[in-house]
Amino acid sequence: MSSPDQKTENSDSQSPSEELGDSSTVPQDPVESGSPNEEEESDPPKEGGDAEEEEEGECGFCLFMKGGGCKESFTAWEVCVEEAEKNKEDIVTKCMEVTSTLKKCMDEHSDYYQPILAAERAAEEQVKKELEGEKEKDISEEEAAAMKQARG
Repeated sequence: MSSPDQKTENSDSQSPSEELGDSSTVPQDPVESGSPNEEEESDPPKEGGDAEEEEEGECGFCLFMKGGGCKESFTAWEVCVEEAEKNKEDIVTKCMEVTSTLKKCMDEHSDYYQPILAAERAAEEQVKKELEGEKEKDISEEEAAAMKQARG
């Protein structure tokens, strides 16, 4: 009274590979058959790119800077900074010229370097505010000292 199970019937007449539409019943090594292995195909480009970047130690900022029209200026600036650090020299003094060249280049390519230029302006404004605050504090302290001295 029970009807025959179709899966059982199919398994008697066809192999699992045939059921799935595989024309071959013999498993093949993807390397020998020439078939690409999905893992091998997708992972190496990622790993290769990441490993290359990690070896070079390129940060996102550096990659951005080198992606615009000032790659040569930025690279020269990087070399100068590395040399100054290595020789324990003052970076500002040693690299003033290459920094100036880089800044001019960035201004000339401001369409690309706008985010960096805007951040630089914001940082300069913050420093100005802090310096002005310190000057006001110093003036207030000097005035207080002068008043105290005047009182005697």
